[in-house]
Amino acid sequence: MTSLAAGFAAAVLPVQARTMIVTDTHGLTAGEVRIPTMGGEMPAYRAMPAGKSGLGTVLVVQEIFGVHEHIKDVCRRLAKAGYLAIAPELYARQGDAGKYSDTAKLMSEVVAKVPNSQVMVDLDATAAWAAVHGGDAHRLAITGFCWGGRIVWMYAAHNPKLKTGVAWYGPLARANFPGDRTALEVAASIRQPMLGLYGAADGGIPNDTVEKMRAALKAAGNSGSEIILYPDTPHAFHADYRPSYRKAAAQDGWKRMLAWFKTHGVG
Repeated sequence: MTSLAAGFAAAVLPVQARTMIVTDTHGLTAGEVRIPTMGGEMPAYRAMPAGKSGLGTVLVVQEIFGVHEHIKDVCRRLAKAGYLAIAPELYARQGDAGKYSDTAKLMSEVVAKVPNSQVMVDLDATAAWAAVHGGDAHRLAITGFCWGGRIVWMYAAHNPKLKTGVAWYGPLARANFPGDRTALEVAASIRQPMLGLYGAADGGIPNDTVEKMRAALKAAGNSGSEIILYPDTPHAFHADYRPSYRKAAAQDGWKRMLAWFKTHGVG
Protein backbone atom coordinates (compact mmCIF):
# COMPACT_ATOMS: atom_id res chain seq x y z
CA MET A 1 0.00 0.00 0.00
CA THR A 2 1.28 3.46 -0.90
CA SER A 3 -1.58 5.33 0.78
CA LEU A 4 -4.32 4.72 3.31
CA ALA A 5 -7.76 3.54 2.29
CA ALA A 6 -10.64 6.01 2.56
CA GLY A 7 -13.75 5.27 4.62
CA PHE A 8 -14.41 1.91 6.24
CA ALA A 9 -13.09 -1.53 5.38
CA ALA A 10 -15.36 -3.49 3.02
CA ALA A 11 -15.60 -6.39 5.50
CA VAL A 12 -17.37 -4.23 8.10
CA LEU A 13 -20.00 -2.69 5.83
CA PRO A 14 -22.69 -1.64 6.42
CA VAL A 15 -21.58 0.33 9.48
CA GLN A 16 -23.84 0.96 12.46
CA ALA A 17 -24.32 4.68 11.92
CA ARG A 18 -26.64 5.00 14.93
CA THR A 19 -23.83 4.33 17.40
CA MET A 20 -20.84 5.47 15.35
CA ILE A 21 -18.71 8.22 16.88
CA VAL A 22 -17.34 10.88 14.51
CA THR A 23 -14.64 13.20 15.83
CA ASP A 24 -13.90 16.45 13.99
CA THR A 25 -10.47 17.91 13.29
CA HIS A 26 -11.11 21.35 14.82
CA GLY A 27 -7.95 22.44 16.63
CA LEU A 28 -6.02 19.48 15.27
CA THR A 29 -3.38 18.76 12.71
CA ALA A 30 -4.64 15.51 11.22
CA GLY A 31 -4.15 13.45 8.10
CA GLU A 32 -1.98 10.97 6.30
CA VAL A 33 1.79 10.95 6.69
CA ARG A 34 4.55 8.68 5.43
CA ILE A 35 6.92 6.83 7.74
CA PRO A 36 10.40 5.79 6.52
CA THR A 37 10.88 2.17 7.49
CA MET A 38 12.62 -1.00 6.38
CA GLY A 39 12.47 -1.24 2.59
CA GLY A 40 10.64 2.01 1.88
CA GLU A 41 7.86 4.18 3.28
CA MET A 42 4.69 3.21 5.10
CA PRO A 43 1.47 5.26 5.19
CA ALA A 44 0.09 6.27 8.57
CA TYR A 45 -2.65 8.45 10.02
CA ARG A 46 -1.50 11.12 12.46
CA ALA A 47 -3.57 13.46 14.64
CA MET A 48 -2.27 15.97 17.19
CA PRO A 49 -3.17 19.33 18.74
CA ALA A 50 -2.31 22.00 16.16
CA GLY A 51 0.85 23.99 16.81
CA LYS A 52 1.96 21.87 19.77
CA SER A 53 5.20 19.97 20.35
CA GLY A 54 6.72 17.82 23.06
CA LEU A 55 3.52 15.80 23.19
CA GLY A 56 2.94 12.45 24.80
CA THR A 57 2.79 9.97 21.91
CA VAL A 58 0.38 7.08 21.48
CA LEU A 59 0.97 4.43 18.83
CA VAL A 60 -2.47 3.22 17.71
CA VAL A 61 -2.54 -0.31 16.34
CA GLN A 62 -5.25 -1.38 13.94
CA GLU A 63 -7.82 -4.13 14.10
CA ILE A 64 -7.53 -6.85 11.46
CA PHE A 65 -9.25 -4.46 9.04
CA GLY A 66 -6.29 -2.09 8.74
CA VAL A 67 -6.18 1.67 9.26
CA HIS A 68 -9.72 2.50 8.20
CA GLU A 69 -12.02 5.28 9.39
CA HIS A 70 -12.60 3.93 12.89
CA ILE A 71 -8.89 3.78 13.69
CA LYS A 72 -8.44 7.27 12.27
CA ASP A 73 -11.22 8.49 14.54
CA VAL A 74 -9.54 6.89 17.55
CA CYS A 75 -6.43 8.93 16.67
CA ARG A 76 -8.50 12.12 16.57
CA ARG A 77 -10.08 11.32 19.93
CA LEU A 78 -6.65 10.89 21.47
CA ALA A 79 -5.47 14.12 19.84
CA LYS A 80 -8.43 15.93 21.40
CA ALA A 81 -7.15 14.60 24.75
CA GLY A 82 -3.77 16.23 24.06
CA TYR A 83 -1.73 13.44 22.51
CA LEU A 84 0.11 12.91 19.28
CA ALA A 85 -1.65 9.75 18.08
CA ILE A 86 -0.38 7.86 15.08
CA ALA A 87 -1.63 4.69 13.39
CA PRO A 88 0.80 3.11 10.90
CA GLU A 89 -0.63 0.81 8.23
CA LEU A 90 1.13 -2.33 9.44
CA TYR A 91 -0.09 -4.45 6.52
CA ALA A 92 1.38 -2.07 3.94
CA ARG A 93 3.73 -4.69 2.46
CA GLN A 94 1.14 -7.48 2.37
CA GLY A 95 -1.90 -5.73 0.88
CA ASP A 96 -4.91 -3.49 1.37
CA ALA A 97 -7.07 -5.00 4.10
CA GLY A 98 -9.81 -2.47 3.41
CA LYS A 99 -10.64 -3.98 0.02
CA TYR A 100 -11.53 -7.42 1.37
CA SER A 101 -15.22 -8.12 1.92
CA ASP A 102 -14.58 -11.65 3.18
CA THR A 103 -12.94 -11.74 6.61
CA ALA A 104 -11.63 -15.32 6.27
CA LYS A 105 -9.92 -14.41 3.00
CA LEU A 106 -8.49 -11.28 4.57
CA MET A 107 -7.04 -13.35 7.40
CA SER A 108 -5.42 -15.92 5.12
CA GLU A 109 -4.18 -13.61 2.37
CA VAL A 110 -3.02 -10.60 4.41
CA VAL A 111 -3.11 -10.90 8.20
CA ALA A 112 -1.50 -14.34 8.41
CA LYS A 113 1.42 -13.09 6.29
CA VAL A 114 2.42 -10.27 8.65
CA PRO A 115 5.25 -11.43 10.96
CA ASN A 116 5.68 -10.02 14.41
CA SER A 117 9.28 -9.07 13.59
CA GLN A 118 8.10 -6.79 10.76
CA VAL A 119 5.53 -5.13 13.00
CA MET A 120 8.12 -4.39 15.69
CA VAL A 121 10.41 -2.72 13.14
CA ASP A 122 7.55 -0.64 11.76
CA LEU A 123 6.39 0.47 15.21
CA ASP A 124 9.94 1.45 16.13
CA ALA A 125 10.09 3.49 12.92
CA THR A 126 6.77 5.13 13.75
CA ALA A 127 7.92 6.05 17.25
CA ALA A 128 11.13 7.53 15.82
CA TRP A 129 9.16 9.58 13.28
CA ALA A 130 6.80 10.89 15.95
CA ALA A 131 9.71 11.94 18.17
CA VAL A 132 10.88 14.45 15.55
CA HIS A 133 7.41 15.57 14.44
CA GLY A 134 5.96 16.93 17.66
CA GLY A 135 6.17 13.97 20.02
CA ASP A 136 8.18 13.40 23.18
CA ALA A 137 10.34 10.29 22.79
CA HIS A 138 10.36 9.83 26.56
CA ARG A 139 6.56 9.73 26.82
CA LEU A 140 5.62 6.88 24.51
CA ALA A 141 2.56 4.65 24.90
CA ILE A 142 0.70 2.18 22.72
CA THR A 143 -2.89 1.04 22.38
CA GLY A 144 -4.52 -1.39 19.98
CA PHE A 145 -7.65 -3.35 19.26
CA CYS A 146 -8.15 -7.08 18.53
CA TRP A 147 -5.13 -7.95 16.32
CA GLY A 148 -3.66 -4.69 17.55
CA GLY A 149 -4.43 -5.59 21.15
CA ARG A 150 -2.09 -8.55 20.88
CA ILE A 151 0.54 -6.29 19.32
CA VAL A 152 0.34 -4.01 22.38
CA TRP A 153 1.61 -6.86 24.57
CA MET A 154 4.26 -7.87 22.04
CA TYR A 155 5.58 -4.33 21.66
CA ALA A 156 5.83 -3.88 25.41
CA ALA A 157 8.06 -6.95 25.56
CA HIS A 158 10.06 -5.65 22.59
CA ASN A 159 10.65 -2.01 23.57
CA PRO A 160 11.87 -1.32 27.13
CA LYS A 161 11.63 2.44 26.47
CA LEU A 162 7.84 2.21 26.16
CA LYS A 163 6.16 3.82 29.16
CA THR A 164 2.94 1.82 29.10
CA GLY A 165 0.24 0.30 26.93
CA VAL A 166 -3.47 -0.45 26.84
CA ALA A 167 -4.60 -3.62 25.06
CA TRP A 168 -8.23 -3.83 23.96
CA TYR A 169 -9.28 -7.51 23.66
CA GLY A 170 -6.02 -8.69 22.15
CA PRO A 171 -5.66 -12.49 21.81
CA LEU A 172 -3.37 -13.87 24.50
CA ALA A 173 -2.80 -17.50 23.56
CA ARG A 174 -2.54 -17.37 19.77
CA ALA A 175 -0.63 -15.68 16.97
CA ASN A 176 -1.51 -15.38 13.29
CA PHE A 177 1.91 -15.70 11.65
CA PRO A 178 3.44 -19.20 11.82
CA GLY A 179 6.14 -19.43 14.47
CA ASP A 180 5.34 -16.13 16.20
CA ARG A 181 5.10 -16.22 19.97
CA THR A 182 1.94 -15.41 21.88
CA ALA A 183 1.36 -12.68 24.44
CA LEU A 184 1.41 -15.31 27.19
CA GLU A 185 4.80 -16.48 25.98
CA VAL A 186 6.35 -13.01 26.26
CA ALA A 187 4.62 -11.97 29.49
CA ALA A 188 7.76 -12.57 31.54
CA SER A 189 9.58 -9.94 29.45
CA ILE A 190 7.00 -7.20 30.06
CA ARG A 191 8.20 -4.76 32.70
CA GLN A 192 5.90 -1.80 32.02
CA PRO A 193 2.58 -1.30 33.83
CA MET A 194 0.01 -2.48 31.30
CA LEU A 195 -3.77 -2.27 31.16
CA GLY A 196 -5.82 -4.98 29.46
CA LEU A 197 -9.50 -4.45 28.59
CA TYR A 198 -11.39 -7.66 27.82
CA GLY A 199 -14.94 -8.95 27.46
CA ALA A 200 -16.04 -11.96 29.49
CA ALA A 201 -18.34 -13.06 26.64
CA ASP A 202 -15.60 -12.91 24.00
CA GLY A 203 -15.84 -16.23 22.18
CA GLY A 204 -12.37 -15.90 20.66
CA ILE A 205 -10.48 -15.07 23.86
CA PRO A 206 -11.35 -17.59 26.57
CA ASN A 207 -11.56 -16.21 30.10
CA ASP A 208 -9.00 -18.76 31.28
CA THR A 209 -6.38 -17.19 29.00
CA VAL A 210 -7.09 -13.82 30.60
CA GLU A 211 -6.53 -15.37 34.01
CA LYS A 212 -3.32 -16.99 32.77
CA MET A 213 -2.06 -13.60 31.56
CA ARG A 214 -2.80 -12.06 34.95
CA ALA A 215 -0.91 -14.87 36.64
CA ALA A 216 2.02 -14.67 34.21
CA LEU A 217 2.47 -10.93 34.78
CA LYS A 218 2.28 -11.41 38.53
CA ALA A 219 4.78 -14.26 38.42
CA ALA A 220 7.16 -12.01 36.49
CA GLY A 221 6.96 -9.41 39.25
CA ASN A 222 4.84 -7.02 37.19
CA SER A 223 2.49 -5.94 39.95
CA GLY A 224 1.68 -2.63 38.25
CA SER A 225 -0.35 -4.17 35.45
CA GLU A 226 -4.11 -4.65 35.53
CA ILE A 227 -6.63 -6.54 33.40
CA ILE A 228 -10.31 -5.63 33.42
CA LEU A 229 -12.81 -8.31 32.39
CA TYR A 230 -16.21 -6.78 31.61
CA PRO A 231 -19.13 -9.14 32.43
CA ASP A 232 -21.44 -10.23 29.59
CA THR A 233 -19.38 -8.24 27.08
CA PRO A 234 -18.39 -9.52 23.61
CA HIS A 235 -15.32 -9.06 21.49
CA ALA A 236 -14.85 -5.67 19.79
CA PHE A 237 -16.98 -3.86 22.36
CA HIS A 238 -15.20 -0.58 21.61
CA ALA A 239 -16.01 -0.73 17.87
CA ASP A 240 -18.84 1.82 17.81
CA TYR A 241 -19.43 1.24 14.09
CA ARG A 242 -20.25 -2.48 14.58
CA PRO A 243 -23.08 -4.43 16.26
CA SER A 244 -20.60 -5.65 18.89
CA TYR A 245 -20.38 -2.16 20.41
CA ARG A 246 -21.22 -1.91 24.09
CA LYS A 247 -21.41 1.73 25.07
CA ALA A 248 -20.96 1.37 28.84
CA ALA A 249 -17.88 -0.86 28.61
CA ALA A 250 -16.41 1.21 25.77
CA GLN A 251 -16.79 4.47 27.65
CA ASP A 252 -15.47 2.99 30.87
CA GLY A 253 -12.48 1.52 29.03
CA TRP A 254 -11.72 4.83 27.33
CA LYS A 255 -11.78 6.71 30.65
CA ARG A 256 -9.55 4.07 32.20
CA MET A 257 -7.12 4.33 29.30
CA LEU A 258 -6.76 8.11 29.52
CA ALA A 259 -6.32 7.95 33.29
CA TRP A 260 -3.78 5.15 32.86
CA PHE A 261 -1.70 7.19 30.44
CA LYS A 262 -1.64 10.15 32.83
CA THR A 263 -0.82 8.00 35.84
CA HIS A 264 2.07 6.38 34.04
CA GLY A 265 3.80 9.45 32.69
CA VAL A 266 2.49 9.82 29.15
CA GLY A 267 -0.13 12.54 29.64
